[in-house]
Amino acid sequence: MQRSHHRIVIFVGILILLLVSMSLLYMLGMNYLEGKPRTFWQALQWAAGTTSTTGYSLDTSWTHPVMVILVVFAQFVGVTLIFMVLPIFLIPLLEERFETKLPNESARAKNHVVIFDYGPTVASLIVELAQAGIATVIIDEDEAQARHLLAQGHQVLFGNLDEGVLGKSNLSQARALIVNGSDERNAATIIAARQLGYAGEILALVEDPYHRQPMILAGANGAYTPRHVLGAALAARASQKVNPKVSGIQHLGHKLQVAEVRIPRNSALSGKTLAEAAFGQHAGVTAIGQWVNGKLISPPTPDMRLEPGGILMLVGSDDSIRNIMALCADARLLRRDGPFLIAGGGEVGRKVAQLLKDCGEQTFMIDTQPGPGVDLVGNILDTQILRQAGLDNVQAVILALSSDSTTLFSTVIIKDLAPDVPVIARVNSIENVERIYVAGADFALSISQVSGQLLALRLLGKESVSLDAELQVVKISARRLENCHPKHIDLHQKTGCTIVAVERGEELLVEFAPEFVIQPGDAVYICGDGDAVHKFSQMNS
Repeated sequence: MQRSHHRIVIFVGILILLLVSMSLLYMLGMNYLEGKPRTFWQALQWAAGTTSTTGYSLDTSWTHPVMVILVVFAQFVGVTLIFMVLPIFLIPLLEERFETKLPNESARAKNHVVIFDYGPTVASLIVELAQAGIATVIIDEDEAQARHLLAQGHQVLFGNLDEGVLGKSNLSQARALIVNGSDERNAATIIAARQLGYAGEILALVEDPYHRQPMILAGANGAYTPRHVLGAALAARASQKVNPKVSGIQHLGHKLQVAEVRIPRNSALSGKTLAEAAFGQHAGVTAIGQWVNGKLISPPTPDMRLEPGGILMLVGSDDSIRNIMALCADARLLRRDGPFLIAGGGEVGRKVAQLLKDCGEQTFMIDTQPGPGVDLVGNILDTQILRQAGLDNVQAVILALSSDSTTLFSTVIIKDLAPDVPVIARVNSIENVERIYVAGADFALSISQVSGQLLALRLLGKESVSLDAELQVVKISARRLENCHPKHIDLHQKTGCTIVAVERGEELLVEFAPEFVIQPGDAVYICGDGDAVHKFSQMNS
């Protein structure tokens, strides 16, 4: 029985009891106090008229004080009932009558993915599966959430695990089951699915890393901790010691380095193209990409616009980097020393700190509560706390906060106090990623993207969500590039690679005069992503 129908039954029972009680009291009062006996039906007519506020039939006045009090009380009871009927009984009944019925079974779904309990961690995955042509059936035990998902066009089942909703999802025809609730609820769902005879793949998103093995023992094929992977991704983006921005360049020793240069919003370079900024005219320096809103634009072309607040990646010798920074006085070279400021001492923040410390980096952690690894107790929104933490002398700020609104506002505050310091942000809801970029973050990653990558890699057999772009420096024979100048070879359009150095015998050349040409026996160092390097190798083979 629906809840509104149940309330109506209770209301009718209370109304009958009230009318009978009032009728009997009225009969007694009229007989012994007024001396005007009334039958039960006459008394019932009075009680109904008074309760409904429609009138009193033949009786309109009374003389005994007790009868007057009884009538006044009955009148107020009637008015109260009128106000109770509409919001408590009638409106819920009409809402249930006309609102969209939530489905409680999914008989047509086949080769689909069943997701038990919707949340931010599976939002990206649902999009990835839809793009791959794979249907999803979302089971949710929360009625409001289920209605919201249904309004968004998702295939939803509303019901409780204990009432057998899992068996109504056509689970036997599903390609996978993903459980996304609390760890104890996930374990119960996994066991229930196996008891139904489901032999397919079950993947669990786990809150506590110590619960991964118990999930496997309960029957899951895989158990993932997205928060730990999110922490690792944030640490990798922050420190070159965890994950070099350009892999392979370390093989070139100290002759070549990668520099990240901030283009301030009020810079004279802001808005110019790479050709107009004349970066390419400085000997020994090669632009290999530009970070804008967490995305790496590579390879750069002469007409690539230098975005306000963007970070330009340059490869060159120490001297050439210093020279170009002296010529472009309003550009800012990002720091490579000093601690990383971590805001948030929760699970993600602690994982970031652990990974950074393991590779030899310094960290300084702020949290509102004292705890393991917390160096300063305070609010990240407090400018005095930020100054006390040494904001001007940090390599980057890593925001590992549980509230997206706090992350957004703290980004604005940090960019106001130290506009050149990179801000790397953890985001909970994927819808807020763009807002935090607008606030000034240099890199923002949501737990939805992390879990989406983990699960899509397992279900689709490919890494469908890229956490970070990777550039490589690779040494390749230059036999087909002989007698050409490295800067004049049209590699951008053909392969997406850039020549950053030429090896000639024991000498590594990074500065190319106008008359310089690649000679027989030379080797070239090219920079590009994996696909670009592969194309260059094929072209030069």
